[in-house]
Amino acid sequence: MTDTPDPRATADATKDDPGPGDGLVRIGAIVFIVGAVATLVTVAPLFLGSRPFPTVAYLVSMLMGVGFLVAGAGVLRSVGAQRRRAKASRAAGQGTSRAAGQTAT
Repeated sequence: MTDTPDPRATADATKDDPGPGDGLVRIGAIVFIVGAVATLVTVAPLFLGSRPFPTVAYLVSMLMGVGFLVAGAGVLRSVGAQRRRAKASRAAGQGTSRAAGQTAT
């Protein structure tokens, strides 16, 4: 084996790769936007003086909160993955410095 680093493991390659939780954040944002549009549509008849929409339209407005929760879960998942990566790199860094310190003495 050589000491050449794997090109897939470089920092530049991982910047564009979706991390854990990124998909949940995107899905949550889309669901939130659908809920926000539904909220605007269901509130508009109240200001315009027209007939209100059926109950189903109001239930679709609840998607705004659901989208917010899904996006929040994605953020928490991403934070957890970053903390695990930081912990693993710290442990790996301490392991190599201990090994180097033991061989030097």
